[in-house]
Amino acid sequence: MHLYFIALLPPSALRNRVRLLKEDMRDRFNAGHALSSPAHITLQMPFKRDAEAVGRLISGLEAFAAREQPFPVTLSGFGCFAPRVLYINIPDHQHIDALHARLKKELVDNLGFRPEETDARFHPHLTIATRDLTPDNFHKAWAELQKCAFEASFEAHSLFLLKHNGQKWQVEKELYFAAK
Repeated sequence: MHLYFIALLPPSALRNRVRLLKEDMRDRFNAGHALSSPAHITLQMPFKRDAEAVGRLISGLEAFAAREQPFPVTLSGFGCFAPRVLYINIPDHQHIDALHARLKKELVDNLGFRPEETDARFHPHLTIATRDLTPDNFHKAWAELQKCAFEASFEAHSLFLLKHNGQKWQVEKELYFAAK
């Protein structure tokens, strides 16, 4: 059994920009856990599957993604889930919310997921610090981030299946949306 999750990933230049923010969180606030995964917007929380089940999952996700259309994603400023998570904000996430709802239905109806395996609460964001951020360092970092600007956008044109290798998350498969 391996651990997987499904996400949207920004293009590599933007992932690198976010990685620099994560490295800053690690260096200045001793919060490096977020570096264990590439910059991403989680669509399906981590789940375990064996190799045979993942083959079927990938086939199903390829068919699902092929029915989806690319859409714009705008990142603007920062947000938090106090007192442990700092993230880049996605002010308008209606496209992501709709994709998440369709994906959740597909996972449960056709790809063998139990309803309790899918995300009940969903708030699209890109995490830059989590878990190992102490409450004290959270407050210090959040006081700084609230004054900072961050603006970026990209077109989401695929889903990504990520797999945990025992130390960090890596892209297992990119699943492309239909061409416009």
